[in-house]
Amino acid sequence: MGDTTRNRHGNDNDDAKAPSSSPETVYYEGCPGCAMERKKENSTGTPYKEFFYVGVTTLASALPISALFPFLYFMIQDMHVAKNEEDIGVYAGLLGASYMIGRCFASLFWGVVADRIGRKPIIAFSMFSVVIFNTLFGLSEKYWMAIATRMLLGSLNGMLAPIKAYSVEVCRPEHHALGLSVVSTGWGIGLVVGPAIGGYLAQPAKQYPNLFSEKSVFGRFPYLLPCLFISLIAFAVLISCIWLPETLHMHKNLEREVEMYCDSEVAPHREVPHSEKKSLYKNWPLMSSIIAYCVFTLHDTAYSEIFSLWAVSDKKYGGLSFSSKDVGQVLAASGAGLLLYQIFVYRHVHKYLGSIISSRIAAVLSIPLLATYPFMTHLSGTKLGLAIYCAAVMKGAFATTILTGTCILQNSAVPQNQRGAANGISTTAMSLFKAIAPAGAGVLFSWAQKRQHAAFFPGDQMIFLILNIVEVIGLVLTFKPFLAIPKQYDFK
Repeated sequence: MGDTTRNRHGNDNDDAKAPSSSPETVYYEGCPGCAMERKKENSTGTPYKEFFYVGVTTLASALPISALFPFLYFMIQDMHVAKNEEDIGVYAGLLGASYMIGRCFASLFWGVVADRIGRKPIIAFSMFSVVIFNTLFGLSEKYWMAIATRMLLGSLNGMLAPIKAYSVEVCRPEHHALGLSVVSTGWGIGLVVGPAIGGYLAQPAKQYPNLFSEKSVFGRFPYLLPCLFISLIAFAVLISCIWLPETLHMHKNLEREVEMYCDSEVAPHREVPHSEKKSLYKNWPLMSSIIAYCVFTLHDTAYSEIFSLWAVSDKKYGGLSFSSKDVGQVLAASGAGLLLYQIFVYRHVHKYLGSIISSRIAAVLSIPLLATYPFMTHLSGTKLGLAIYCAAVMKGAFATTILTGTCILQNSAVPQNQRGAANGISTTAMSLFKAIAPAGAGVLFSWAQKRQHAAFFPGDQMIFLILNIVEVIGLVLTFKPFLAIPKQYDFK
């Protein structure tokens, strides 16, 4: 009754027979997934409008995750929970980890719900949670309140799994790599622009005394302004969800749906009946790519926290003695470089090298780059600025290349009706590693500061050595037999 049959050339004809090499496509009236498939069939171009929304939404979700890093050291100082300066890193690590602990417990749930009720409701609710709990975090004066609001923010912001699925569902198969790279880039930019916002806007009464009084609300709550700014961005994205098209198939007879063919090098996609679904946990191409993704995520998150703590710590402890504003400037430059890399470079890198080889090369190049960081403490002035800015930009580009490649492998290993759950598993595992990373990085940083005169890799040299060891482990996991590639895809 409610379905319309079209052959692959787009002609409405119930009796028309499709060519023998391509079965007919069945669409269902009122189904948003079918409407999106019809739109993709009629348009072969790149869906820039949809990709722009994906990028902005991902950016808004990522901003609060790392925005606290530049002022985290000072926030812990103001809360007076650390007995001495060397212990600040431990408390900072636990607070940084609380977001990911919350997300670890809830990500799979949100992925499964997104496969049931759609991507749009979960994305909208996630933006709402950012608006509320990120603002409350900025109002925190006690350590327990800061921990609680960050954990609630992590558990209720279930956007990452649905937006990854959404990014490949709004485009044709030949644009899947670009769609997922938009997610990775938005996420990466959010993780560097967030700290830039935190660095520029934290403690405004001290940084901008001519604009903000110590008696004002921003004087009483010195970390509210960056949180409020990010919450306003999330609120704007929440309003824009009104015009967000749904992509999930919502008709009852999914068993009758046939293959949706597109002219591309990638194999056609087919919705699998529930009875024929393979357990995601037995899908080794999916699980192996998730394992590699998690290890690289552990490294990237630990690097983000260590970089901020290292940069603001005193030179007598092996740091750079930067202010939070200085750190914000470095990370802002890194975000700008990452954006340019994504727009002008990454698609060509992926086209000629593929997901796996590009990830391996980026991992290899990251190792000598990180090894140079401890020696930057001997530089000053223009030389230090040039070295730290270039290193931050290159590190961001390498991280984006690696994480995008592994994301592409994950989404290629499952059909659409399992994509939300698959990304939920990925996000849950990633969140666990991201929860371990800040806590572990904080403890490692505090330990390293106490061994400045050790004979074997003193101080910050030991920090970056351990980061490189984690990177090497991730690199090894991109080779067989650790990594399995989906049989229907010809990845390099």
